[in-house]
Amino acid sequence: MAVHYLEFERPIADLETKIEELSKLSETEGSGAFDVEIEALRTRAQDMRREAYSKLDAWQKTLVARHPDRPHFVDYAAGLIDEFQELRGDRKFADDQAIMGGLGRFRGRPVVVMGNEKGRDTVTRVKHNFGYARPEGYRKAIRLMEMAERFNLPVISFVDTTAAYPGIASEERGVAEAIARSTEKSLLLGVPMVAVVTGEGGSGGALGIACGSRVLILEHAVYSVIPPEGANSILWRGARTPAEAAKALKITAQDLLGMKIVDRIIPEPPGGAHSDPEAAMKAVGDAVEEELTALEGLSADELRKQRAARFYAIGRAGLQ
Repeated sequence: MAVHYLEFERPIADLETKIEELSKLSETEGSGAFDVEIEALRTRAQDMRREAYSKLDAWQKTLVARHPDRPHFVDYAAGLIDEFQELRGDRKFADDQAIMGGLGRFRGRPVVVMGNEKGRDTVTRVKHNFGYARPEGYRKAIRLMEMAERFNLPVISFVDTTAAYPGIASEERGVAEAIARSTEKSLLLGVPMVAVVTGEGGSGGALGIACGSRVLILEHAVYSVIPPEGANSILWRGARTPAEAAKALKITAQDLLGMKIVDRIIPEPPGGAHSDPEAAMKAVGDAVEEELTALEGLSADELRKQRAARFYAIGRAGLQ
């Protein structure tokens, strides 16, 4: 499988190309001919990757959050949810595959799980509309949350979308109203809900399924009211750069934790979640399990009060 390198990873890519060339040369020269040199280069590449990922700026984190090899919803569902049974359709118009969801067992606990799916290749990206959900996607999410409440099941949500779909048909079918209803349902749920921003949490498209009792975020994920490119275009009429917009928007996990927009940062493997998807998914699973366990025993009213207090507190620290 081809490795996708980001621009700031070019020196690492060059080094790993040399490792590959030496490995091939070693096959012709005899087994073990360049083992010492190859091992030294691999150690150096690991050190370079660790150093590079320890000092990413906001724009670089945005690029990492969008990396095509990061785990997607289908990966989390396959890796963390046993007996996953997908439920389709909003019972009103259609089935939107940009938001997927259903029933399953998370480490023995029956749950409702849902999330954004972007797709990986041309076929799946078209199928999932690149993760841009239409109104029926959010109405499907509402249906799933209502089911969770009816059967007293916790909800796990995986957030990864640039935004909701802004097309004419989407607007005609009431995408803004659907997002608002989904957000409202998230806030008023009488069961625990843990939302995890796994990649790019963009605008209302993300917010509609992210208003959980606890909101977690992966170390190199981002969460914003608008993508940096959109902010640069709308606010500065393209006079600056997406990198400047990303910095101004305060969209990194570290910024968000400081502003209490998220509750917890989940560490990623050195080199990002895409470098070791299994380790990343395990870390997400461990964090979600801890949060669900902490929420167990709370009544529906207590959960609603906890969620209200959590979201009302955002932005108030500087006013006190």
